[in-house]
Amino acid sequence: MANLLDQLAAMTVVVADTGDIDAIKQFTPRDATTNPSLILAAAQIPRYQELIDRSLRESRAVMGTGASAEEVVHEALDEICVTFGLEILKIVPGRVSTEVDARLSFDTAGTIAKARKLIGLYRMAGIGTDRVLIKIASTWEGIKAAEKLEQEGIHCNLTLLFGFAQAVACAEAGATLISPFVGRILDWFKKSTGRDSYPGPEDPGVLSVSKIFNYFKTYGYKTEVMGASFRNTDEIIELAGCDLLTISPTLLDKLQANTGELERKLNAFDPGPTEPQIHLDESGFREMMAKDQMATEKLEEGITGFTKAIVTLVAQLAHRLAELEGGAAFDHAVQEIFLLNDLDGDGCISREEWLGSDAVFDALDTDHDGRLLPADVRGGFGSALALAGRP
Repeated sequence: MANLLDQLAAMTVVVADTGDIDAIKQFTPRDATTNPSLILAAAQIPRYQELIDRSLRESRAVMGTGASAEEVVHEALDEICVTFGLEILKIVPGRVSTEVDARLSFDTAGTIAKARKLIGLYRMAGIGTDRVLIKIASTWEGIKAAEKLEQEGIHCNLTLLFGFAQAVACAEAGATLISPFVGRILDWFKKSTGRDSYPGPEDPGVLSVSKIFNYFKTYGYKTEVMGASFRNTDEIIELAGCDLLTISPTLLDKLQANTGELERKLNAFDPGPTEPQIHLDESGFREMMAKDQMATEKLEEGITGFTKAIVTLVAQLAHRLAELEGGAAFDHAVQEIFLLNDLDGDGCISREEWLGSDAVFDALDTDHDGRLLPADVRGGFGSALALAGRP
């Protein structure tokens, strides 16, 4: 009997949820999707350092020798996302999702501009819009940006989706794809109810995606549903038949290692019972979101988490640029990192202001006074660079 992964792939498009190119080669999915956290994780793998360095050098060439380290790193963020995307597209036959900076989640014009730039970089590399999905947070502003981009032929994947209102608004905007976060919905319900677990058929994330899928198919929306952020294989099994499922390498491996008959649970040609059709304007959307505590909290949390991943990646890119270009770039990078985090401009960074990880803050806070001065940032990152430069 075929393993569970092969059976799933026969009824659902399997997407690799990773920035690890080697993992994508192992499972040969049709599509792949990344986000800032996954790119950050991939950036820690030594064999991908050449990709990072190439992006930094290309960004310096684009920005010119007179550009500041901040400007080069800002450009490199886009270059790196596209560089990883291009490597992934050498492996998968379908599409790669590349995410817009989460800090633009409430900026419609900024999101549109960033999406156009990313698509432009792909086009310069010979990749058409049919092979790229631009990932955008499912805020009202993000959904409106996606609506405009879809009209221009730029296909969008609306991510950080937790509530029915978000799904309906995305479908009405003509989004190509939505990514409801199954596991994060489960996390919220476990925390709010005190339950340790839910069986697959009762999993709140599974129920949410099933509801969205049946609604879309009943009313003829073209927007595809891609379940994401899984915590276990039971959630995946309960969504067999969904348009797409994006799955981490760990869970792909578990599915591949197990056999047994996999039953189709969702059917686009025979959808289950659903809600009456609704249409949402901005006020209706915001009213529904205000009543959905889970979706509101998880959306905010997701944007915050992706933002922290971006800020951490920015700091690492600044470090690497300093290694490549020398001390002047390092001085400027440290200054920019400090200014970015000193939100109230009082000359020091508190833990609450720090946008990176707690581990980095603790490493820089050598005197353990709960705040960082410019000397702390300079000293900490300088030590890291000295160590990195040793043979």
